[in-house]
Amino acid sequence: MRKLILQSHISLDGFIADPAGRTDWILLGAAPEYVINLADRCDTILMGRIMSKGFLDYWEATFDNPPNGVPVPMAERMVKMRKIIFSRTLKEIKARNVEVANGDLVTTVNTLKSGPGKELIVYGGANFSSQLIAAGLVDEYHLLINPVALGKGLPIFTDRRTFQLTESLTFKNGVIANTYIPK
Repeated sequence: MRKLILQSHISLDGFIADPAGRTDWILLGAAPEYVINLADRCDTILMGRIMSKGFLDYWEATFDNPPNGVPVPMAERMVKMRKIIFSRTLKEIKARNVEVANGDLVTTVNTLKSGPGKELIVYGGANFSSQLIAAGLVDEYHLLINPVALGKGLPIFTDRRTFQLTESLTFKNGVIANTYIPK
């Protein structure tokens, strides 16, 4: 059975974005090898419709026109990896290696988990991640805790959850990558 992994940057006070959905507080580049190694364990990205446009546009532009002409290793992975966008309204999205899933979230994810291949990964989206968590579909959490408190924002946890810490790595800029599994 394939695992569903959730990787997300999160503030000290438990938010993945500010109330307007901005993530400009995230210390990007904090753990590039960690993020790349995790991506290499996976062959499919799951995401909700809301975050998909920004995600797809950013990674395709970065892949097609690398900054300073230097390829970004993560960009190639993000563009070439299979992506499934969950939407109740869209039937098609114009981007590379993208499929749209309009069916029941739990049924579709469980079908993907029971199929062949590497792990599945979710990179966030507060509402989409919350739905996956509430349905008990996430098998492993990789939370990159940024040294910032937002005061208020968009959470991914909407009820009490208990986890077991399996790994913790601290990076020079203060980001802590904690890996948890549900208890």
